[in-house]
Amino acid sequence: MARVMADCRRFPSEMNCSLTIIGEEEEVVRAAAEHAASVHGHENTPEMREQIKGMLEPEEAYKPGEREKEPLPGQAT
Repeated sequence: MARVMADCRRFPSEMNCSLTIIGEEEEVVRAAAEHAASVHGHENTPEMREQIKGMLEPEEAYKPGEREKEPLPGQAT
């Protein structure tokens, strides 16, 4: 199974979060959902976990350092 990445550096946040999670899809979605709830104040729901799945990138997309911010999917720019 291919490893994937959830990268908070992609999106603007009040705390300027720099967390990147890499692993198997199921564990990344679980960890990213827990992080989104505990750090960013989002509700850990099935809908949010589906949204996280849609934002995953392949592990090979990882680059160290800053990333240009982009709007969250479904939000106006």
